[in-house]
Amino acid sequence: MAVVPEPALDALDRRIINRLQEGLPVVERPFAAAAEALGIDEGTLLERLSRLREAGLVDRVGPMYRAEALGGDVTLAAMQVPPERLEDVAARVSAFPEVAHNYEREHTFNLWFVVAVERPEAVGRVLAAIERETGLRVYDFPKLQEFCLGLRLEV
Repeated sequence: MAVVPEPALDALDRRIINRLQEGLPVVERPFAAAAEALGIDEGTLLERLSRLREAGLVDRVGPMYRAEALGGDVTLAAMQVPPERLEDVAARVSAFPEVAHNYEREHTFNLWFVVAVERPEAVGRVLAAIERETGLRVYDFPKLQEFCLGLRLEV
C-alpha cells in the first residue's frame, strides 16, 4: 500500500477546515460570520479557502440540498471505464452541471458519480446524455432509503 504524504496545512488551515465542517450560518454574509467565529477576518478566510481549493485539499464549500424535498431527484451512478480513458471520461462526466462529483474506485465499476436534477424525469435524460458523450454504459443506482449520517473528518 502506498504511503500518502500528509498535506501541508498550518494550524489556521486545520481550524478553518474543522470549523466549516460544522456548517455555515444562514445569514447575509456567512463567510464573515464564520471568520468571526474563527477570530479572523472574512478576507483571510476566503483567501485561505481559495488556496486550499487550488491545492486540491478542499473541493467545495456550500450547502447540501435535499433535491427530492425541492421537487427534484438524486441518483448514484457508476461506469466501467477502461483505465486509459478514466481521466478523460471523468472530465466529461464532471462537465455536466447535474453531476455533483465523481470519484474513482478500485472495482469493476471504477467511476462513480452523483446526479442531482430539478425534476425526477431528468435523471434518465442526463444519464443517457452521459452515455452518448462517453460511449460507455451508465449504471443507475437510485436511492431506496436515506440514512442521515454525520461525517466529520478532524484534520
